[in-house]
Amino acid sequence: MALLGNNGWCTPAPFWQNGPAPGDFYNFPGNAVQSVDHGMRQRSQAPMTTGTSVVGIQFKDGVVIAADILASYGSLARYRNCERIMKVNDNILLGASGDYADYQCIKSNIERKVLEEQCLDDGFSLKPKALYCWLTRVMYNRRSNYDPLWNNFVIAGIDDGKPFLGTVDKLGTAYTDAVISTGYGAYMATPLLRKAYEENSEMTKEEAIELLYKAMQVLFYRDARSFPKYHLGIITKDKGVEIQGPLVLDSNWEAAILTK
Repeated sequence: MALLGNNGWCTPAPFWQNGPAPGDFYNFPGNAVQSVDHGMRQRSQAPMTTGTSVVGIQFKDGVVIAADILASYGSLARYRNCERIMKVNDNILLGASGDYADYQCIKSNIERKVLEEQCLDDGFSLKPKALYCWLTRVMYNRRSNYDPLWNNFVIAGIDDGKPFLGTVDKLGTAYTDAVISTGYGAYMATPLLRKAYEENSEMTKEEAIELLYKAMQVLFYRDARSFPKYHLGIITKDKGVEIQGPLVLDSNWEAAILTK
């Protein structure tokens, strides 16, 4: 409802009592007034609840990736059933390390994107390289706005009949390779996987799975933020996407006897 002012012009009715001004946030009772007049808001300056390494390798007919199911709150092994490998569609697997909440945000956006693709019903589906490219733009855009998503993603799939494996980090830095590891695995697992791949680049699925088992075992022994249960994501041209797990690692700590 408009009001007639002293100058004869119609002025808009005032906003309701304690309601938000245009472009402002509602100030709940008891809360400090939020200053948004100059576009200021708090950015997340460090990841909170995090997952550690994702490891992946190409084999003759596809790609296999692995990630454990632990989400750590700082140094506390807090959440022990967090899946960090998702099936995007029949052609793509996505693994994530870093902040788990940011991963959930990206996951929901990707699920919405896949649903939109299905609704078009044009016979086309999202391809690994397309998702890889989209993630580089999203991560670089957030980094450029000084509000990064604290993640490192691994994209695995079959693109035009060939295995595809790529990674994107929180800065938007991206590359593709036959062997990829994130987090602590970049230091501990990559040399093991790369040596095996250089010796046998045409390894079978079974050989690749056994190799990742050894890599996850090494990480469990060496990485204080790792866990003995993990998910295994396998993608092949013939059978599509398969996620196994949680699988359990064997370990032997007899050598770690504490002495006074």
